[in-house]
Amino acid sequence: MSVLDQDDCLNHVRIVLVGAQHPGNVGGTARAMKVMGLSDLCLVAPKRALNDVATARASGAKDVLANARTTATLAEAVADCTLVIGTSARERRTAWPRDDPRQAAERLVSTASCAPVAVVFGCERSGLDNACLDMCQRHLRIPTNPDYGSLNLSAAVQVVAYELRMSALQPTYDESPTPRRSATNAEMEGLFWHLESTLRAAGFFKPSRSGALMRRLRRLFYRAAPDTAEVNLLRGGLRALSEAARGRDS
Repeated sequence: MSVLDQDDCLNHVRIVLVGAQHPGNVGGTARAMKVMGLSDLCLVAPKRALNDVATARASGAKDVLANARTTATLAEAVADCTLVIGTSARERRTAWPRDDPRQAAERLVSTASCAPVAVVFGCERSGLDNACLDMCQRHLRIPTNPDYGSLNLSAAVQVVAYELRMSALQPTYDESPTPRRSATNAEMEGLFWHLESTLRAAGFFKPSRSGALMRRLRRLFYRAAPDTAEVNLLRGGLRALSEAARGRDS
C-alpha cells in the first residue's frame, strides 16, 4: 500500500468562483487558497476585471491570482472534473445530497487522488442559481450562526480550504493500483442532454414538469456515479432506442 501524497491531492482541487462581483474578494480568495496549499483558481464570468485591489488583497498569493483561469460558463470550468460540489445555503424543493465542509473535504480529497475535483462558490449577493447547482453532484453548507449567517466570499473559501488541508494531512492508503474513475462533468452533461432529448422525443415530459423531472434524474445518476464506460453504454442504449423509434415511424 502506498500513502497518497497530500500535495498531489490538493493540486487536483479547483476552487471555482461564479459571477464574483468584487475583485477584492477574488484576491482574498487567492490568499485563502495559497495559505492552505491550493493553487487552482477558476473565475466564471466575473462581473469586474481584476485590479490593484485584488492584487493587494492577494498579498503573497499573487501567483495564484496571476494563474487563475477565466471561463464564460461553469460547464467549461468543471468539464474535466469527476466530482463537483456546490456551496449553497438555500433549501431546494428537490432534496440534494448535502455535506458540511468537513464531510465535503474528505470526499473531495479522496476523489482528487486520481482525478480533478471542484468546489463551486456563487456571487456575493445571491449565491449559485439552480442551473449551476444542477451541475453539482453534491451541495455544501457551512453551518453558520442561524441568527446571523452572512459570510464573506473569501471567508467561506477559507473555511472550506482549511478543511481540505486537514483532510489531506490525514494518512490515506490506496489499496487499489487502478482506482475506479468516475465520468467527468462534461461526460455526465452529455448523458443528461442525450437522456432529456430522448425522453422529450418519446413524449415522456410534460412541458411544465420537465425541469423537475430532469433534476430528479440528475440526482439519480449522480448518486450512481457511473464511470466513462458506463456513460457510453447508457448513451449507446439511448441511441438504439431513438433509432428504433425512428424506424417504427418511417
